[in-house]
Amino acid sequence: MYLQERGKNLRNASMMVDFAHIVVGILIVVLAVLSFLNPEDNMLMFPVIFFLAGILNLINGVYKIRLSGREKRKKAAGVASVTAGGLLFALTVISAVSIWWG
Repeated sequence: MYLQERGKNLRNASMMVDFAHIVVGILIVVLAVLSFLNPEDNMLMFPVIFFLAGILNLINGVYKIRLSGREKRKKAAGVASVTAGGLLFALTVISAVSIWWG
């Protein structure tokens, strides 16, 4: 009984992660295309793109860490993804500050 519930939760979590990848990925692509078509007018989209990419990396990293169990390689991959998400959040702040006050 417990395995069925765990499997069902795992499937739900996997579907939520996939849904987040699809939605955030489409948003990133649309914003990137719009920002590169007219970079001077759409400079404010760059911090948003970095922020969305950071969210995507954090979701992916947390999912990998929770799924890894005792496997150190999978846990290390999750930690690397969370670290990349943190770096993207730092890049969000840096780009926002340089655009708004630069």
